[in-house]
Amino acid sequence: MEKFIQLQRKLAPELIQIIEARYNLLRHIKHAQPIGRRALSNMLDMGERGVRAQVDWLKTAGLVKFSQLGISVTDEGQTMLADLAEYIRILHNLVGLEAELAQRLNLTQVVIIPGDSEADSAVRRELGRATASVLSQHLGDNMIVAVSGGSTMAKVAEAVNFSVPTTTVVPARGGLGEVVEYQANTIAAVMANKLGGRYRLLHIPDGVNEETLEAILDGDTNLRAVADMIKKANILVHGIGEASEMAERRGMAAATIADIEQRGAVGEALGQYCALPGKIVYVTSSIGLKLDDLAGIDTVIAVAGGSAKAKAILAVAGTGEQSVLVTDEAAAKAIQLLITN
Repeated sequence: MEKFIQLQRKLAPELIQIIEARYNLLRHIKHAQPIGRRALSNMLDMGERGVRAQVDWLKTAGLVKFSQLGISVTDEGQTMLADLAEYIRILHNLVGLEAELAQRLNLTQVVIIPGDSEADSAVRRELGRATASVLSQHLGDNMIVAVSGGSTMAKVAEAVNFSVPTTTVVPARGGLGEVVEYQANTIAAVMANKLGGRYRLLHIPDGVNEETLEAILDGDTNLRAVADMIKKANILVHGIGEASEMAERRGMAAATIADIEQRGAVGEALGQYCALPGKIVYVTSSIGLKLDDLAGIDTVIAVAGGSAKAKAILAVAGTGEQSVLVTDEAAAKAIQLLITN
């Protein structure tokens, strides 16, 4: 495949551009199907005439089909997408980059999705799908899975398409006051339902001071049981955020945010703020997991994408407690620049 791509680069580079464009179009249709031409045009920021021409070509090739509801990918198109995904990975040298980052960041595995999740909703969905696939490889019977909140994690739960009924899913931490769909409790419930398993919820906000937490736990045996279960998680799946953005989402005082930034924090995970190359500089109080707890967890899967999160990913990975990183091409190449300069 690599030799074939090298020949294409020399003899017909325009074909590579066409293949990438049609792969991107197919990928968007798959994640939004059934979808109309106008909606597809808006999603791709592409003229309707251009979309119509490409979609008609894909239909003639048997890769998409039309219905009254819109355009959908055919079975042949699904197979083609899988083959094209590997072609794109080799074309962009993502296989080599995965190996390089795994070694440089001391991770068991790095999975890189082509594209930029900040700019492309299809890439965000692919991040979710890839993370769910990694989870399926590590999930066995009678395991506890802890999950964090966030929009990317919501995509992970949505992408689960396998069943392990003996699984129990729990939120990794107390919740932020954000959109309900992005809260860890909601994500735990959605993922558990997809797995056919059980879930336990943590009805307490993140950021409650230590004295109040202890008082709550002493007076609520159910909450104490959930907190103990979280600590026994076999697998953790969590997102990574930019430090200043997460501090604002937690409603921290301006002075506290300034202090966190002054300490050099660039990344956040599980309520802990990290500076490069992997130093924890600030910790919020909450029931649940902290980065220091991750050494006792068999598999820790982090997911985050977008070049703006490169420093955040590098800082959190630098704490040394991650097993697998699922990211996108934009973030991966930005991380590569950071660690080579």
